[in-house]
This record gives sequence, C-alpha cells and structure tokens, in this order.
Amino acid sequence: MNLSNPDFNVAQFQRQDSLTGMGLGLGRLKPELYKQRSLEGDEGSRRGGGCGRLHFILKFDCDLEQLIVKIHKAEDLPAKDFSGTSDPYVKIYLLPDRMTKHQTKVHRKTLNPVFDEVFLFPVAYSELPTRKLHFSVYDFDRFSRHDIIGQVVVDNFLDLADFPRETKLCRDIQYDNVDLGDLMFSLCYLPTAGRLTITMIKARNLKAMDITGASDPYVKVSLMCDGRRLKKRKTSTKRNTLNPIYNEAIVFDVPPENIEQISLLIAVMDYDRVGHNEVIGVCRVGNDADNLGRNHWSEMLTYPRKPVAHWHPLVEATYELSPPPP
Repeated sequence: MNLSNPDFNVAQFQRQDSLTGMGLGLGRLKPELYKQRSLEGDEGSRRGGGCGRLHFILKFDCDLEQLIVKIHKAEDLPAKDFSGTSDPYVKIYLLPDRMTKHQTKVHRKTLNPVFDEVFLFPVAYSELPTRKLHFSVYDFDRFSRHDIIGQVVVDNFLDLADFPRETKLCRDIQYDNVDLGDLMFSLCYLPTAGRLTITMIKARNLKAMDITGASDPYVKVSLMCDGRRLKKRKTSTKRNTLNPIYNEAIVFDVPPENIEQISLLIAVMDYDRVGHNEVIGVCRVGNDADNLGRNHWSEMLTYPRKPVAHWHPLVEATYELSPPPP
C-alpha cells in the first residue's frame, strides 16, 4: 500500500480545525510494531472469575469527611505477557464522580503485586450510600494499549465496613462487560469517487461521566492502517445528555485499491472544559475488526453507494486515545 499517494487524504472541510496532513517519508511501515490487539482482548481469561483477588482496607475519617482507601495487594492475577507474568497497576474511582481518579504504581513482572498505597476521597458520610468504589486492574504495556485484567466494585459501604474503624476486605477480581452504551452510524462507500462516508446518527444509554449523572459526548473517528492512525475527524459536542443525536457526516477519500487495508476506530468522548476529555467507549469497523465491526464493513463493500446503518455496543478503551489537537 502506497501511503504517499497524494489522493489518499481526508476530504477537506471548510472549518477552522482542519487536520494536518499525514507526514510523508515515514519509511516502510512494519505492521507487527503497530498492530493493535483485539479491543475485546483474550475473552477466555476474562469471562467470570479466574482474574485473581484484590485486598484493600477502608476507613472513614469523620472529622475530615474523607474515605480512606488502602490498596494492599493483588493475588493470582492472570498472566498477560508472553513471559508468563504481568505488569499490574490499579485505577480507583469513587463513582459517580470520575473527575477524581487515583492510580497505583506499576509493579513489574509479577502476578502477586504488593501495592500498600493509600488514597483519599473527600465525601460526606451521608453520601456514602449513593457512592460506589470502582477498582480497575490493568496490565501495563509500554508499546501498546494497557490491557484490563478485571475490576472490583464496592457499593454497600455501610453494610460492609465498620466505620470509622478500619475494615479489611478481599474481593474476587471480575471481568464483566460493562455497559457503556451503544452508537448508531452508517457506512457508505462510493468506489468511483473513492469516498468513504461515515454518518454518526445517535447514541443511547451512554455511561455517565460527570458528577451530575450526565455527559457531554462527541464522537471521534480515526482512519487506521495496520494499527497506525492516518487521519481523524470529530462531531460536534452534545451537552448534558446520555442519548445524543448527531446526524453528522464524516468523509474520507480512500481509493478502491486501499479500502481493504483500512479500518475505522470510533471513540465516544466526554468533553471536559477544565480537565482532559475522557473516553466513554470505543468500537472498530474494518476487515480486521471483530464480529459486528467486520460484518458491517463487509456489508458496506457488498452494497456500494448505499448507506448501511447498525447499532454498535461500545467497549472499554484501555489504550491511550488522546483528544484531537485544538
């Protein structure tokens, strides 16, 4: 595939945030260095149990009104690396607030990491019944996305813990498919014009990312080749909703000889005016996608010039998806 083909560019839009063209002279790409692993990962090791256990301690400081969480250790984690080990770390939220996130250090090459790290969450005691403590255990990968090992959710503080005294807890780490919502979009390819059109229609039941119980979602579409992002576009942002309606078209110029090597990585993002934009969930379509993503792409190619629409469930993005430059 000749990436320096001058026809292989994003269709130009009349807007201020036009994209910078892909730099040339990249040399020969080595797909094995950039190829992404499946977004859904190794399902065999994720379904149900078999993900190890997490030990942690809870305490509540009534004077300072803060929940004290000590992540002690994890045991019997599944091996995610070829060496038979993992490089685990833990992220922790006090839901529904996702603005405050804590993270442990990464422990290299171990399935039984001892963290012994303490994190503080300011919260009134009266609010505890409405809060959930969410632990996500990840395997760090220096060159690719960080693979999620599993999660622990604690939502009945007052029944479990003997506040204000310390309470030691141990929970099985589970991998459950978290419901992040669904995205509907259509694909249409015009071979004669070499034009790929993605129409973002709407989303439903998105995960709430703000403490208000809503989100400010927009959709970012990345044109991918062998795991490398070539171009990206985004929709407008819809405020304070979990069921946004877009009806916005995004167009890429893709010659027929290149269409088989291309895929689309689609991320639903939560806009944050002050902090960083967060990924709500992602899906992928293309010949190398899984199940629905591959079938949708195949249907588009089978029926050229005809928009083909489907709902796609969003999955967790466990690799870094930086927001587009301003």
